[in-house]
Amino acid sequence: MNVFVTGAAGFIGGSIATGLVKAGHSVTGLVRSAEQAAEMTALGITPVVGSLDDSAVLTEQAKKADAVINAASSDHRGAIETLLAALRGSNKPLLHTSGSSIVGDASGGKSSEVVYFEDNLPEPSVDKAARVAIDNLILAAAKDGVNSAVICNTLIYGHSLGVKRDSVQLPRLLKQARKSAVVRHVGPGQNIWSNVHIEDVVALYLLALEKNIPGTFYFVESSEASFIDMTTAIAQALGLGQPQDWSLADAEAEWGYEMANYGLGSNSRVRGKHARELLGWVPKRTSVVEWIRNEMV
Repeated sequence: MNVFVTGAAGFIGGSIATGLVKAGHSVTGLVRSAEQAAEMTALGITPVVGSLDDSAVLTEQAKKADAVINAASSDHRGAIETLLAALRGSNKPLLHTSGSSIVGDASGGKSSEVVYFEDNLPEPSVDKAARVAIDNLILAAAKDGVNSAVICNTLIYGHSLGVKRDSVQLPRLLKQARKSAVVRHVGPGQNIWSNVHIEDVVALYLLALEKNIPGTFYFVESSEASFIDMTTAIAQALGLGQPQDWSLADAEAEWGYEMANYGLGSNSRVRGKHARELLGWVPKRTSVVEWIRNEMV
């Protein structure tokens, strides 16, 4: 299969693109620079230099490809509208990458017992309404002859299969700890996130290319952990003392509003049945704490 992947130089997109090549697919990857293009070529990926704002590039590549995977941005509505227009009536797969911060509660590090399921999603917060609207646009495209799916990843751990080694959330905690010699979490760190290893994420995308039912929403998770459990594991891996609580204001100063409130300070507890029941997906890695202790550093 000839697959067009946006965000091919990123953590998720690069891992997917590399996994596709290893599985025997032909991959064209959207990148933003000549330097990234050279890195793609070395991985066996055909690079196309451009951005999500280049509608002509997106249209051309989508029409040429057998399938499209958007792993560049969950929030760029213009790119999605362009891709959907190019794919309308083709019945080609379009796998769109979202993230489970769409159900994040921005709790400031406090715990929650609320767990969300794929067929019973809450109304989005004001901060996440635009992203959820894009997800819904993707799902509705199934009625217009697009084999569409929203793949909503939880906290991803593990090292990339591509060129960008680190994921988004845990490496920020590690970087701060190395800088200050103190491991910190937002508030009391009791907030819980579902999580999944990057290799299991890639396996799911490969299955979805072949088996997706148009208009399906997938939560991607294999386990869950509190942030205090994860920061404790980071402290153990680095040989530092016990992790410390950090005020939301200090966390925002370090990581910014979005990351402090949603990426690191919220609960995002979800359960994904669709990948297991519809695709036959079986995750192989189920302990983020074990990975932190033994492989992260």
